[in-house]
Amino acid sequence: MSRPSNSSLVHYTIRGVPPEVDCALRLKAAQRKQSLNRVVLDELTRAMIGRSIKADFSDLVGQWTPDPAFDEIVASQRQIDPEKW
Repeated sequence: MSRPSNSSLVHYTIRGVPPEVDCALRLKAAQRKQSLNRVVLDELTRAMIGRSIKADFSDLVGQWTPDPAFDEIVASQRQIDPEKW
C-alpha cells in the first residue's frame, strides 16, 4: 500500500465515537490548548507508529536576516538591574 505524500493529506470522517473517548480527547485538547483535530491526529499517529510527528520548520532554516535594531533591543533587555537583585 502506498502512502500519500504530505501535499496530498487524507481527510477522515469518524462516526460513533464513544462519549467517554470524546470527553477524554476534548479534555486533553483543552489542557494542551490545542484543537481537537490536532489532538486526535497526535493520538492516532502515536497509536499507529509509536511516536508523534514533530512540526517541520525546515522552510525557516537559513531565513534569518540580521537586524541591528533588533539586536540592540534584545541586548538592552539582557541588562541586569542590581536593585532587583
